[in-house]
Amino acid sequence: MSAHDPASLRTARLWRPRRVVVTAAAREHAHGRAILARAEALGLPVEALPGNRLTGLRHPDPRRAYIEAKSTLAVVVAPPAKLKLQPIPPSADWRVDLAEGCPAHCQYCYLAGSLAGPPVTRVYANLPEILSNLSGYVGRGGVTSASAERVQEGTSFEASCYTDPLGIEHLTGSLSAAIRHFGAWDAPVSLRATTKFAAVEPLLGLDHGRRTRLRFSVNPAAAGRFEGGTAPLRERLSALGAVARAGYPVGLTVAPILPLPDWRAAYDDLFVEAAEALAGAPDLDLTAELITHRFTPGSKTVLEGWYPGSDLPMREDERSRKFTKFGSVKYVFPAELMREMRGELTRSLAERLPMARVLYWT
Repeated sequence: MSAHDPASLRTARLWRPRRVVVTAAAREHAHGRAILARAEALGLPVEALPGNRLTGLRHPDPRRAYIEAKSTLAVVVAPPAKLKLQPIPPSADWRVDLAEGCPAHCQYCYLAGSLAGPPVTRVYANLPEILSNLSGYVGRGGVTSASAERVQEGTSFEASCYTDPLGIEHLTGSLSAAIRHFGAWDAPVSLRATTKFAAVEPLLGLDHGRRTRLRFSVNPAAAGRFEGGTAPLRERLSALGAVARAGYPVGLTVAPILPLPDWRAAYDDLFVEAAEALAGAPDLDLTAELITHRFTPGSKTVLEGWYPGSDLPMREDERSRKFTKFGSVKYVFPAELMREMRGELTRSLAERLPMARVLYWT
C-alpha cells in the first residue's frame, strides 16, 4: 500500500471510551444530545449524571487514575472562561476550545503540564455558543492578523491547543460543525486544527471554503513508541494527502522534534514520505511548523507518574534551562544542538517539500 492509498482511511482506528458520562446541563443542549446519540449508536455505555459534577475519577494511585480518566468521555458545558479567548502564538491569533483532553497516550504529552486533575476528555455541548462567540474577535489578533507573511490567513483560530479534535470527531461531530461554520463565514477568518489521527472521511465532502487548515502532527517512525493510541504515521500521511486533494489547506506539525538515532536521515525520510502522500494534490497550500521537545519540572513529574519506565529523554543535565514569559522554568535542547537540528530540518524540507512554507521553529 502506498503512503497515499485511501484504503487506510476506511480502517482508521477510532477511540472507544469505556465510560461516557453526560451532565444534566449538557443534556439541555441539542449538540450535547447529538453526542449522546452518537455514543449510544456505537454501543458505548452512557451514564446520565444527575447534576453537573464529574465524580468517581480520583484514585490514590496516579497510574490508575490516569488509566480510568483516559478511558472516560465527559459531555459537559464549556464554562464562561472558555468564551474569553486567549492568544496562542506562534500558531494563531486566538485559541478556541471545542473540547479539553485527548484520547492518545503520548509520553511527551504537553497537556500534562497544562490541565489540572485527571486527564478526562471533556467535550462541549454548547458548541453553537462557542462558535457564535468568535465574531467578537475578528480583526483583533496579534499573530496572523499582524503578520505580513501570514495576513492572508485573516484572523486565525486554533482548535487543537487542548485537544485533538479529529481523535474524537466520530463521537462529537464538533470539528465538522466548526469547518462548516468557517466555510460559510463571510469574513477574513481561518480555522486551524492539528491531529495525530487519520479518520478524515467525514471531513472530505464538507464545504470548507479553504478556510480550515488541517495539519498532521508527524515524527519519524522511530518516535512511534512514544505515541500510544494514535494513528500510525503511514495512515496520518494518507489522511494528509486525502484532505489536500479535497481542497483543504494542509500542514505538517513536526513535533516534538527529538535527536533520535540517525535523526538526520530519519527526518529526511519523513519528508520524502510526506511528498509522496501529497503527490497530485491540486492547488496545494502546505505549511510546516517545527516544534522541538521541551518539558517543565511539573510536566515531567506528571508524565513519570503516567508512564513509568518511559525512555523519553528528559534528563535536566542534558538540557538548557530557560524561563518562559510567565517566569516558569522549562528545559530545552542546548543551543548548539538546536541550531544543528534547525539547519538540517529546514534544509531537508526545502529539498523534499519545496512548496512548504515554514511558519516557525520553536
